[in-house]
Amino acid sequence: MINLCKNGDVYILTMNNDANTICLDWQQQMLEALDEVENNSGKGTALVMTGEGKFYSNGVNIDAMNKLDKLGVKKFAQTMLEIHRRMIMLPFPTVAAINGHAFAGGAFLALSLDYRIMREDRGWICISEVDAGVPIPPPMMDILLAKLPPAAARDAVLTGKRYTADEAIVAGFVDSKAQSEILLDKAVELATTLASKEFGIFNKLKQTLYGDLAGRLV
Repeated sequence: MINLCKNGDVYILTMNNDANTICLDWQQQMLEALDEVENNSGKGTALVMTGEGKFYSNGVNIDAMNKLDKLGVKKFAQTMLEIHRRMIMLPFPTVAAINGHAFAGGAFLALSLDYRIMREDRGWICISEVDAGVPIPPPMMDILLAKLPPAAARDAVLTGKRYTADEAIVAGFVDSKAQSEILLDKAVELATTLASKEFGIFNKLKQTLYGDLAGRLV
């Protein structure tokens, strides 16, 4: 479901379960992966997050969610906020290598990292809750408002538009694009360059850049 390996000092986290949907097992594996990266970070550490197949992540596994009772749903939501908070505040650079579709919760995963590079020839990024009839909780909306220009956040939320790589760059969803064959290499290259900065500076800067946002992800 989630595989973690290293390329030099760069951790590569790969979601590899078909549509890479989010469920309880996914949450547990993600927390364990974040623990491992944080506990073993040092000078030069960075994280690249990607997927396998046609999906980066297709968001929450609705079938699994429907099997949870009220308390289980509440715990799931709280754990998801914890994951986003930790991803946003990781004390080193992070890059999403968006290999395919990133819908709803999958788009939020990408937005919780510092930079995003998207496959150029296929795949959409989309805040699809409006079409699914699912409200976006205020803490998650805060992520959108922190990471996207106001007009882009409005359009993404209210229209459910599916953005191609070129459209996503214009809207501010992603920073650049790459051919699928070199997507991961480009993400690792960017992460490595960012990680060459002074050790510890990302931790300090993220505290001031995103500290208020992280405080609302509870």
